[in-house]
Amino acid sequence: MGSRHFMQTTGGTDAVWVHKHKYADRPQFQALRTDIKTDICIVGAGIAGISAAYELVTRGKDVVLIDARDAISGESSRTSAHLSNALDDGYLAIEKKHGRHGARAAAESHTWALNHVGDVAKKLGIECEYRHVPGYEISQYQRGDDDANHAKDMQELQEEVALAKQLGLDVEFRPELAVRGWDGKPDQRGGAVFNGQAAVHPTMYLAGVLNWLAQQPNFQCFTHTRMTSVEEQSSGMLGTGGKVVTVKTENGRTIECHNAIQATCVPLQKLSIIAEMEYYRTYAIAIRIPKGSVEDCFIYDSAEAYKYVRLTACDDKDDYIVIGGCDHKVGQESPAGRFEELETWVRERFPRAGAVDYKWSGQIYEPVDYMAFIGRNQGCDNIYVVTGDSGNGLTHGVLAGRILADEIEGKANPWAKLYAPNRMASIAKSLPSMISHDVQINLQYKRMAQSDITDIEDLVPGSGGVLNLALSKPVAVYKDDDGQVHKMSALCPHMKGVVCWNPAERSFDCPVHGSRFSETGLCLNGPAKANLPAA
Repeated sequence: MGSRHFMQTTGGTDAVWVHKHKYADRPQFQALRTDIKTDICIVGAGIAGISAAYELVTRGKDVVLIDARDAISGESSRTSAHLSNALDDGYLAIEKKHGRHGARAAAESHTWALNHVGDVAKKLGIECEYRHVPGYEISQYQRGDDDANHAKDMQELQEEVALAKQLGLDVEFRPELAVRGWDGKPDQRGGAVFNGQAAVHPTMYLAGVLNWLAQQPNFQCFTHTRMTSVEEQSSGMLGTGGKVVTVKTENGRTIECHNAIQATCVPLQKLSIIAEMEYYRTYAIAIRIPKGSVEDCFIYDSAEAYKYVRLTACDDKDDYIVIGGCDHKVGQESPAGRFEELETWVRERFPRAGAVDYKWSGQIYEPVDYMAFIGRNQGCDNIYVVTGDSGNGLTHGVLAGRILADEIEGKANPWAKLYAPNRMASIAKSLPSMISHDVQINLQYKRMAQSDITDIEDLVPGSGGVLNLALSKPVAVYKDDDGQVHKMSALCPHMKGVVCWNPAERSFDCPVHGSRFSETGLCLNGPAKANLPAA
């Protein structure tokens, strides 16, 4: 695995989206070499950063977009790409935290976002497989196999549908729901149908928007430009009064701006909203299925760690079923058996499934009260954040673009209150789960006294581990395919958690707040903002 690969994506594996859209097909930019000034600096060239740039550029703002690695190299390129208003946590749970008004704002904002992607793709002439599909939420149990649990699922789905209808969504309950191509008595399951969902090829869409932006006179993009700090002060060289923001980069460059947006999946800061989220790995495979043999739809089952399904194009003969799930907290469980579980699940339900061509995993940031954090960072006036995708990263990223553009322009936004990073009421309702999570992640510091390996010679080529000898600091060790050994500090630069080796992605992952690093220490996911130093 070469270092170049980890500049293009956040894992050792490739997501299915490279099948039709190779890394080389994505827009390429140069690193920032001089100090510059602009209206808005956006950090992170994924769905949130590119969406915010599009909104602000079309409103006449001067925008600079930077990324530590290549553009579109983060989690937006590893998503399963569901554009959905059938939210992962469900509207019954959302209403308990945010009230009826908040639940309605969630429904309206995600509906706008999933349609907005289609509007932008049409306006800019982007071919990205965008299309509307139904979303099916089904029971994990078949009637006749587990009647009691099936009945419970049906009751909960009926209640979810009733509330979703009141919130204005196009949804219905079907007790005899059938999915074409499913050979497992789907008519014995029943479920909820959310009409008007949308599928998209994420990297083709983002590349199309970014290519359009690159042609605009008020837009600049710089890659391989890692932010190391973002600070605001009362006055500055811009001379406009109020506060000015200074973004500093790893190579010593400075971007001075009126406003800055951290669109990096998770803010590169110590705590605050970092402590209001949980961090998960989620797994996916793409498996061939004869074209036209399965209904083009989204499917979600009712399991606690649920499975999710969609289709994407493969070739003239086959489509791909993309199946995901098997989530676990970052760095706290082994990925072993996850891909196999997904494959078994598909084959039991879609017997015409063929070869598995792609296997990959991605990162999910789960806020304690289900809603993303979008808006002014806590304690700041001109620094904004986008984080907490809660499994709906694409729609959260798109709607973030509108919310942030409105806030920067001083315009009222009907959804801003729901997503405000400084919200208190819903967070207060979540204190028990926050405390439980905090206790659990602090237990991960036990790794300070643990060692994964006892001798570097025991590592086989292409593997890694943490060597933690008495009276010494833990060392992350990777032996590459040629047998060369790479040693780095095993202490995460964020808050000194001891990283764990992730064999599925050839990465070192922090079990405390989810930061991740390549096999040779390149920072892939925050909240860490620096690489693992050499040991």
